[in-house]
Amino acid sequence: MIIIVLCVTFLYVVLIGSFIYGFEKVSEFHLEETANQTNFSILIPFRNEAENLPDLLDSISKLKYPVSNYEIIFVNDESEDGSIGIINKHLNKTEIKFKIIQNKRTSKSPKKDAISIAIEHASNPWIITTDADCLLPKLWLDCYNCFINKNNCKMIAGPVAYYKIHTFLDRFQTLDFLSLIGATIGGFGLRAPFLNNGANLAYKKSFFKTLNGFEGNNNIASGDDVFLLEKAIKKNKDSVIFIKAKDGIVLTKPQPSFKSLISQRIRWASKTTHYNSNLAKVTSLIVLIMNATLISLLLFAIIGYFNFISLLIVFVLKMAIDFALLFKTAQFFNQKHLFFNYPISALIYPFFCVYIAVVSLFTNYKWKGRAYKK
Repeated sequence: MIIIVLCVTFLYVVLIGSFIYGFEKVSEFHLEETANQTNFSILIPFRNEAENLPDLLDSISKLKYPVSNYEIIFVNDESEDGSIGIINKHLNKTEIKFKIIQNKRTSKSPKKDAISIAIEHASNPWIITTDADCLLPKLWLDCYNCFINKNNCKMIAGPVAYYKIHTFLDRFQTLDFLSLIGATIGGFGLRAPFLNNGANLAYKKSFFKTLNGFEGNNNIASGDDVFLLEKAIKKNKDSVIFIKAKDGIVLTKPQPSFKSLISQRIRWASKTTHYNSNLAKVTSLIVLIMNATLISLLLFAIIGYFNFISLLIVFVLKMAIDFALLFKTAQFFNQKHLFFNYPISALIYPFFCVYIAVVSLFTNYKWKGRAYKK
């Protein structure tokens, strides 16, 4: 048993250590003035987002980028609240070019359908996707414009962080999310990207069409970001870049309840079996095995088949390497103040991780008021 535990721990430390190395390899990007102005089409699908839209629209109205160089396409996905009225009320008072179109369901993924139809209505060469529950930084488009002018790229993955962090559940989610973002950036640094986030993702419209959009994975409800990334890497790996820029951080909210958190994480986990990336598969497997090993060792220690001291050593090793990645990521996002919750979160996480992995194999889930099958 000791040999197996040592091997699992070693593989986990090497994996997370490689993400730390990769994270450092991605240079931080700083905004500079540039004469060239890229034209963007911002795509925002929404469904019953009346509660969140005012904050998003307020952040849109504060964008510093010239309004002549971008448009916003909102895609209404069968909203039953006052979302449309809220959008019109806020943006009709501005000079921002926007339109609201209706989603047309052609697949099992409402969001992929929404993005696909929005792209058909987009008049600009660069597409940026975000979500209706996000806040956009005022220099968001300026940052992307500068980055595009300095790099030969066709797809750009951007940073996303949680805000409005008040409760322990918020802080637990944020630490978990930071680990995902840290691994995301680390993957790009290793030149083996395998994660991104559709709340902050840009790509050329022509590139999307070259990839045939979401064809091949639109039978999977989620994954509008990751599966498109996989296709982009297969087509032209060198043209897919991460923009590690503080001026480009899009903010989103943590889930308000434990029930909604479970539903979200099951939705995320349900797509892992469909990954094509070897690194994504290996990462998912090693992380699951490491956390399952800790739980197993705890049970063995309780019944006297394993030494508590050895269990503590394994746990501390895992906690230390996780902390190193989390600290670097939190430092970039200016969220180091969350670490007073790290010890208790580290104790809870193995149970949370294994529970989500097991449940996602057998359970369907609900999201945005809709039920989805695996």
